[in-house]
Amino acid sequence: MSRNYGETWVYESLVGGIPGLGLSRTLAVAIQFVLFEVGVVALGWYYGLWDAVLAGTVAVAVAAVGSVEMHRLGAINRRLPTPASHKRLLFGSSIEIVLGVLAFIALVTYMIAWDGALIERLFGSDPPIPVVYLTLLILWDLTYRIGTSWWSAVVALWRAVHVDLPPAATSRVRRLDAENIGFSVIQLALVPFLLDEPLLLGAVVGHVLAVAVVCSAAIALS
Repeated sequence: MSRNYGETWVYESLVGGIPGLGLSRTLAVAIQFVLFEVGVVALGWYYGLWDAVLAGTVAVAVAAVGSVEMHRLGAINRRLPTPASHKRLLFGSSIEIVLGVLAFIALVTYMIAWDGALIERLFGSDPPIPVVYLTLLILWDLTYRIGTSWWSAVVALWRAVHVDLPPAATSRVRRLDAENIGFSVIQLALVPFLLDEPLLLGAVVGHVLAVAVVCSAAIALS
């Protein structure tokens, strides 16, 4: 299916826009998972940070599932008989990047200013630079997907209020909105690693609840 500029997530544009690469969606996600996971295990082994390997593996897995869901949500939304204004709002605005950046900056601010001892608790008093770099890269991957899930929910509610769809399409958008709830629920796999960080725990659980509420409203109004 042809995809024009402004009709994809930024993530999809990056994966599909590298000249001469032509990766399938499945292969792109598999490469993402393998590269991140090899990095997590290799650095955990080299620096003796085995306690962080499990958390890193779960984060990498959640990000990979998020990549799959981004491809699915994007493809299904593009096939919907919605007006161009809906697709411009969802994809062309790139608001998911803005929300991801804001979430990432908030997380880094928390790690530096609110709980400056967090890095030390995770990686010791002298954290290795490669470990911190990979950790921030994985955290950006996660926060970007959180931003995408939230923006999809907001646009779904806008679509439910402003766009009239035929009955066949209505059932599709309801399934799509339910899938977005599932997309956010997957992020609860991070909860066991946040039990000692109540603010982060509240942020993740609050995000999932917010997406569930907004998508449920969109389903009810569709």
